Amino acid sequence: MQKKQNKNSLIWFRNDLRIHDNTTFNNALKESDTVIAVYCFDKRNFKKDRYGFNKTEKYRAQFLIETITDLKQKLKTLNIPLFVYHDYTEDVISKLNNTFKFNAIYLQKEWTQEEVVIQNKVLNKLPEYVSLHETYNQFLYHPNTLNFEIEQLPRVFTAFRKKVERYSTITKDVEIPKAKEQHNIENKTAIPTLTNLGLDNFSIHTNSAFPFKGGETEALERLNDYFFKTKKLGVYKKTRNGLIGTDFSSKFSPWLANGSLSAKTIYWKVKAFETTHFKNDSTYWLIFELIWRDYFKYVSIKHGNKLFKIGGILNKEYIWNTNTKAIQQWINGETQESFVNANMIELKKTGWMSNRGRQNVASYFAKNLKLDWRIGAAYFESQLIDYDVHSNYGNWLYVAGVGNDPRDRVFNVKLQAERYDTAGKYQRLWLQNTLF
Repeated sequence: MQKKQNKNSLIWFRNDLRIHDNTTFNNALKESDTVIAVYCFDKRNFKKDRYGFNKTEKYRAQFLIETITDLKQKLKTLNIPLFVYHDYTEDVISKLNNTFKFNAIYLQKEWTQEEVVIQNKVLNKLPEYVSLHETYNQFLYHPNTLNFEIEQLPRVFTAFRKKVERYSTITKDVEIPKAKEQHNIENKTAIPTLTNLGLDNFSIHTNSAFPFKGGETEALERLNDYFFKTKKLGVYKKTRNGLIGTDFSSKFSPWLANGSLSAKTIYWKVKAFETTHFKNDSTYWLIFELIWRDYFKYVSIKHGNKLFKIGGILNKEYIWNTNTKAIQQWINGETQESFVNANMIELKKTGWMSNRGRQNVASYFAKNLKLDWRIGAAYFESQLIDYDVHSNYGNWLYVAGVGNDPRDRVFNVKLQAERYDTAGKYQRLWLQNTLF
């Protein structure tokens, strides 16, 4: 009788940096004899982009460093070593395979161009016998639960929301698997510092609306605090357009963006809150925002690289310009609109900006200054702690009039400032002294 070959697996972490509700991680542990894990700070993500911005700036990089530190500790309790590198992913995984001879890779399925290119490079450097196990691990409504083909994705969000709310289901969280007995595997890899990544060290700004650390542990603490300790969830719809402080919105987006918190975990905690405390417009509205997040992911699957083209998913032609001086004034908060300036300075100093602020500064960039919206989107990608490729580019397409907004609206920045910063407190906070 032929001896069964051991299944030695590699978990390749990308934007699913958690152990709670992680199908990819769960499957690897259930189906494998031995498991190791890897995360790569890929050098491509720390180079200049075509517009001259650092692709990943210090704020998100630091949040990622904290996330990987937390993940490594959590995996250690499950007897899984996390190998961490600052290199090219294909070289890293190829060398790991030379050492550990794994025959399976488990990973979250990604579909945007840069992620697909790296994945193909990885596969090209591995033996053919290495099998790939991909899992959609980032949705609230899993693609398998949709009652329509993604090619038939509704053009507007409201139609999508009504379809999924009526016909789709949200599966339960996946339980954390039990630790397996494994031989101690030597792991001398170290998590890089900001300096290692070629970035500047910094201290969190005293006025930052996002002073939180990266990692699943901090994410779950924030969730518990916002929902059950302070019950801020109960007033979310009323406060979500706020501009100052930590609690006007949930602030879950950075953890959602790198996958250290899942949308399903948030959903089921909302349901627990409604059962234990109360249900109102605010508890629903947080779920509503998670559905928007799903929608942009499906838009991205359906339209592919159109997400990054100047004509967007509508192939619309506008006359865009690339006035360097105007772009720099927008970045530095030196435009003719003080509300735009305050938001841009906040972003530059903290890596954070409110949703209300983002809509206004993006609309001003694309509609008032008529600048190539892709440059604004690239700057957001560089700076934002919660950068998510689908939401970032989906929202920029939307405000630039080449995406999912049939009305092609323009934000009146002055009126918005009067409505959401009536007393000018936010503008004074960031404009009274533009130096640290």
